Amino acid sequence: MNTKRLLIVCTACLSTTAWAIEPGPSSPYQQGTEQWLQLQIRGVVASPHLQTASATERDLAMQRWLNSFNYPIPEFYDQDAAGEMTIGGDN
Repeated sequence: MNTKRLLIVCTACLSTTAWAIEPGPSSPYQQGTEQWLQLQIRGVVASPHLQTASATERDLAMQRWLNSFNYPIPEFYDQDAAGEMTIGGDN
C-alpha cells in the first residue's frame, strides 16, 4: 500500500513540470500565430454562415485523395530535381 502511495506522489510531482509553459519572450511571428490560434479556439472569427460542400465537391475531393495513391513514394529523392529558389525581389 505504501509503495502505491509513493508511486502516486512521485508521478504527481514529476508531472507538475508539464502543467503549463511559462510565458516568455517570443518573436512577433510567434505572437501573431498564438493570437490566431486563440481566435480559432474561441470561435471569434468563425463564419456565421454554415459552409458545406456539395456532393460533386465531395466526390472530386475523394477522387483527388484516391489518385494520390497512384504514385509510388521513392526511397530517396533526387536532390538535383528540385526547382530553383531565389531570395529577394528578383524573380
